[in-house]
Amino acid sequence: MTLPNRLAAFVEQRKQQMLYRSRRVLETPQGAEVIVDGRPLINFSSNDYLGLANHPRIAAAFKKGIDDFGVGSGASHLVIGHSSAHYALEEQLADFVGCERALLYSSGYMANVGAINALTERGDIILQDKLNHASLLDGGLLSSADMKRYNHCDTDALALRLQKTGDAQALVVSDAVFSMDGDIAPINKLAELCDQHQAMLMIDDAHGFGVLGDNGKGALEHFSVTSGQVPIYMATLGKAAGVSGAFVAGEDGLIDYLIQSSRNYIYTTAIPPANAVATSAALLVIEQEKWRREHLTKLISQFRSELSEWESCLMPSDTAIQPLIIGDANQALTLSDALLQRGFLLSAIRPPTVPANTARLRITLTAAHTETHISQLTNVLKEMLPSIITKQTDS
Repeated sequence: MTLPNRLAAFVEQRKQQMLYRSRRVLETPQGAEVIVDGRPLINFSSNDYLGLANHPRIAAAFKKGIDDFGVGSGASHLVIGHSSAHYALEEQLADFVGCERALLYSSGYMANVGAINALTERGDIILQDKLNHASLLDGGLLSSADMKRYNHCDTDALALRLQKTGDAQALVVSDAVFSMDGDIAPINKLAELCDQHQAMLMIDDAHGFGVLGDNGKGALEHFSVTSGQVPIYMATLGKAAGVSGAFVAGEDGLIDYLIQSSRNYIYTTAIPPANAVATSAALLVIEQEKWRREHLTKLISQFRSELSEWESCLMPSDTAIQPLIIGDANQALTLSDALLQRGFLLSAIRPPTVPANTARLRITLTAAHTETHISQLTNVLKEMLPSIITKQTDS
């Protein structure tokens, strides 16, 4: 089969399996209420957990960053793209999460793949949670190390894996908050196991940074663990922080090594300096506007309370990610489309992103939502869910 025919066959197969992905066009800034493809909608699909993507102070900082540095960095960090704005942000991020140093990457995907590949070599073993994000799994698959996966959040299974590593250097990798299930990894227990077996621990805090912890400093603060217990810490800046990019934080030696050897850092253009200026402002907002996390916590509690009769369909999550399991991919898509007609934007997540027969609505709550928004959604869900669940039971 020729390449064009193979590509066309793949796309057609995805359509037949109800797994075809389509892009929507957002016509407004991120927020609780948006206009998508010309339609006003209440948005429950964004990772803008603290409602900072259109925060006036952060937007003003971005504009000032453009005035001071222009719109592009012009080169990679190691050529001439590393500005004083990047340097200041790295210092600020390290202090924020309690690490010696931090290193900026252009995206979370690049940070994960770049760090895992730089830190492992042939003969090493990478142990990953089965539900880790695709970027973590790809980082392991693309490395020369041997990668194994342990059952989701199962520390006993991980302990057995670690016991079998022998003299090999092991790297344990886990999300902090799992992006499709919304649950939190037992990071304190992972740290204890790694200490016992002299393994390195890497945590991806993409969905916890800015949200977890009393001060929004993420998973380390949430579990009261130190950077020494989690020597490789990664977080993204395009979710709760409301901007874009990512960073890896740790000891001085780790960051110095990554600067010298992480290809995803070395061989790419640095993020715009204005982005760094905006992110610096976002960190101050995260620290100063604690009410955003408090409000989000109340909304999560309200949502779960109002859908208590459908608790069996909700994943056990206390985070802003509230997955509603439908099971059948076609039914999940049908429900998502029906909600769209009623003015709600909720993405249907289907295989291969999630395991077969666990298609879901990935409902994300943000500090920009109101109690009224939550009640509007739960009332419509309670109206629609009986017919969806009944159809699946009958089939």
